Amino acid sequence: MASPRFTGKSALVTGGASGIGRATALRLASEGASVVATDVNAELLGKLSADAEGCDGSVATLVGDVGSEGGVTAIIDASVAQLGKLDVVVNAAGVLSFSHTHELSLDEWNRLITINLTGTFLVCRGALPHLLATRGNIVNLASTAAHRGQAWAAAYVASKGGVLALTRALAVEYGGAGLRVNSISPGAIDTPITAAFHLPEGADASLLKRAMPIGPFGTPEGIAAAIAYVGSDEASHMNGADLLVDGATLA
Repeated sequence: MASPRFTGKSALVTGGASGIGRATALRLASEGASVVATDVNAELLGKLSADAEGCDGSVATLVGDVGSEGGVTAIIDASVAQLGKLDVVVNAAGVLSFSHTHELSLDEWNRLITINLTGTFLVCRGALPHLLATRGNIVNLASTAAHRGQAWAAAYVASKGGVLALTRALAVEYGGAGLRVNSISPGAIDTPITAAFHLPEGADASLLKRAMPIGPFGTPEGIAAAIAYVGSDEASHMNGADLLVDGATLA
């Protein structure tokens, strides 16, 4: 691993209890960052705290919900109180579900849009004054689904397409003030979300090929390594970009 790139840096990671968020919190702490990891899952956050022991940096955990404006305000306020500042924000909180679109309920559509897209917006908006003060940066989690149609996931695809567009808009608006905003688009990654996948009844399994990598699924740790690079000073000229980490899915 590279030398500690985040010594003296403070980071907020949403969705930090599992999957990519968890791996990212541990990776940043291992490189010296002081991290606040937030999630709705208090039990898994407790396990993260134990796993972070021995890191060069630290991980403090915070139960919080990015799906509401008040919840995000509380997350930002508590994180700044804990850390003193924000240098890096990683929006890794997300949900995914699969169904035929003609059977997709409005409630489920709203749930995915609220957590994946509106939650990312709310965290970005709340963190912006603090990141502008430190000339920091944001790393958002988009998806290969933002680049190519994916069956049975209309709400997820729409939400991640929105994240990609939001990332670019913020980069243009705030780049002149020294703020960087980039995204990572993972392909199929071995996480609890993908492990829970099942085909809707009557689905054409051949359509799965559109979302499959050439070779095995990626790992949360591999995505966390990409996030650490994008969020570090080594990527100082990277702004408004999306980094595909997808095992040649879109090649």
